[in-house]
Amino acid sequence: MKKKFSNFLVVTVIAGIVLSLVGVALVSQAKSEPARKIVVFKAGVDEATREILINKVGGVKIKDLKLVEGKAVLLSPQAEKTLARQAGVLRIDDDVVVEALIRSGIAAKPAPAQPAEILPWGVDRIDADLVWGTTTGDSIKVAIIDTGIDLKHPDLKDNIKGGYNAINPRKSANDDNGHGTHVAGIVGAIDNTIGVIGVGPQIDLYAVKVLDRNGSGYLSDVIEGLDWAITNRMQVVNMSLGTSSDIQSLHDVVARANAAGIVQVAAAGNSGGSVIYPAAYLEVIAVSATDKTDTIASWSSRGPEVDLAAPGVNIYSTYNGQTYKTLSGTSMAAPHVAGAAALVLSVSGKCEFLLDDVSGCSPSEVQQRLETTAEDLGVVGRDDLYGSGLVDAKKAVLAP
Repeated sequence: MKKKFSNFLVVTVIAGIVLSLVGVALVSQAKSEPARKIVVFKAGVDEATREILINKVGGVKIKDLKLVEGKAVLLSPQAEKTLARQAGVLRIDDDVVVEALIRSGIAAKPAPAQPAEILPWGVDRIDADLVWGTTTGDSIKVAIIDTGIDLKHPDLKDNIKGGYNAINPRKSANDDNGHGTHVAGIVGAIDNTIGVIGVGPQIDLYAVKVLDRNGSGYLSDVIEGLDWAITNRMQVVNMSLGTSSDIQSLHDVVARANAAGIVQVAAAGNSGGSVIYPAAYLEVIAVSATDKTDTIASWSSRGPEVDLAAPGVNIYSTYNGQTYKTLSGTSMAAPHVAGAAALVLSVSGKCEFLLDDVSGCSPSEVQQRLETTAEDLGVVGRDDLYGSGLVDAKKAVLAP
């Protein structure tokens, strides 16, 4: 009996040692696995030198990021350390994962026949419909930086004027998730006889795909999407996405988009905690979510970075497969503000800013206009839940 027990004990100890060694090996392997990084080079380092530096350490280039003077690269931990010490490298940032900011949803139903048109409660609540006699946002260019847009959706297709797939430029910006299509409908669904109406039913929509079918993507793709927006002279971008990581390369490209005259609107986040990025940046209008009682959603992020509030609970809008769906999230709140910004831009005489000899509003002027005309909610004055208050499209467009 003692011998059997002794043999059992020996086997157990050996098994434990083997498992321990396997665990150590797996941890070691994980630590040495290549990771996605954003390598930012110093000014004056030419393209050939950049390629040499990356190849020298065994890095694998994913894509160029010209707007931040960098490249997205796969690097092992040792390669990253070596590359960071090179004279031509300014810094190396993490190419973090960015997520679509949806909180909950009610499943879309197949629609053999398109449903009759309704005015969504969110569009109604911000009084967007009361300005359509003055403007419908016609010809204002709004980029939906998201999962793409359903390019064949009958409630959107006539307003979709172009787009770009930052994940795979050889493919279209068609939505394979549904999130971006929902966001696009809030901004600019067409006023016809079916489905829904957007904040600005004649806004020009541009699908900029930076998130995959799962609603997630890499920061480098978001950076490339913003680069495309600048190059193609977008006037407003909506970013119903974010990350908790404050990455310098993201802030740099946001600052450049702001300098290019683009109004940037982003979802504050759905954690109930601090505002995430890019919404937390000063150059971006951060939007929290409210329900039908004008109360902030319990899950909506909050803090001093919140600039405005907008409807974000149980929002009915366009969805993939030429259908419609009810979703909740700060993802749904942000496009109400992006649409209102486009309406302001479409009305002359509201600002004094000049960009390339064309009269229009600067991003800061648009934000100021939206904030000063917002409906105060919560405690009197600006607060961490609602910012300056609920966006009011009617006052923003029509008030003196």
